[in-house]
Amino acid sequence: MTLSRRRLPHISATNRAVFLTWRLHDSLPANRAFPPGSLTSGQAFAAMDRLLDNLGSGPTYLRQPHIADMLVEAIQYNAETLRQYVLHAFVVMPNHVHVLITPVVPLPKLTKSLKGITAKRANAVLGLMGIPFWQDETYDHVVRDGQEFERIRNYIEDNPVRARLVKDASAFRWSSAGRATGGSPADQGVCPSLAVGDPV
Repeated sequence: MTLSRRRLPHISATNRAVFLTWRLHDSLPANRAFPPGSLTSGQAFAAMDRLLDNLGSGPTYLRQPHIADMLVEAIQYNAETLRQYVLHAFVVMPNHVHVLITPVVPLPKLTKSLKGITAKRANAVLGLMGIPFWQDETYDHVVRDGQEFERIRNYIEDNPVRARLVKDASAFRWSSAGRATGGSPADQGVCPSLAVGDPV
């Protein structure tokens, strides 16, 4: 396992479960900085995730069902066809994505592939050529043990419930919880469609 650092420290682990999160470009306000040393990396991540779930501004392209569907297909394709990782859990939220995987290839290659193709496809659909789609960096965390693995899996699959998108995790079709049950039979009120006034 190697460690690299840009703005975030990054781990190039393979054959160990990893929790990854990435978000849309400009999905957090620039003035969200935490005082140095005030929070652990886990606390800072949780605070950022709460901000992403509750923001009323910034892009929410992933609310659009055809964009969310494309992203889920890419996540599954990279797991099942390209075999870059074993997929354990995922969720596509309106402005960010969480996955729990066991990589088979180095993380930089995996994230470049997944984020690159989905950005290209989404920008083509949205007519945003030349505009960044994803924030450059990805949060990664190597899972320490089975107990943490289950805690992270639950955290991922319950994210739509915490964000008040659904009352039951299995009703959200853009997650592994929803896929396990085939998703909601009625997407009314469940799919992350755009609400009037939401930025696109």
